Amino acid sequence: MSSTDGFVAGGPTHDEPMLADPATDAEASVGGDAEASATHDVFSFGTLRQESVQQTLFGGTVPTVPDSLVGWRLTTVRITDAAVIAASGSDEHPGIERSGDVADRVDGGVLTLDDDALAATDRYESVGYERTLVTLASGRQAWVYVPRDGVAG
Repeated sequence: MSSTDGFVAGGPTHDEPMLADPATDAEASVGGDAEASATHDVFSFGTLRQESVQQTLFGGTVPTVPDSLVGWRLTTVRITDAAVIAASGSDEHPGIERSGDVADRVDGGVLTLDDDALAATDRYESVGYERTLVTLASGRQAWVYVPRDGVAG
């Protein structure tokens, strides 16, 4: 992690439909199995916490652990992907931006996902957001999806 900007970029960088194959996405295992894939912490401040979105992406709900991101503030992102709008019920989604002001705080929750669930999340977030590694208020590191340049509403 860079000490100057507080985050590390990663994740998808291409524009493709967010839900490329809903049938496959719905079969993604959130809990993993004995041959277990890696797990990934994802901080959600918006639609990833909605039961309808989790049902669409993961085939069930995912427990979340409350946490927050200090030095960031909420924004709005306009979504144009029909499948994402159908899953979330809205074309306006929350986004975040780094403010650097410790008085700013975005509350949310951490979802622990396996490789398949993270890939489904990457597809869901790919058009409007990019995945970035951050350190949360708890000290835990997690991926978060931040709006791509030029997509904030």
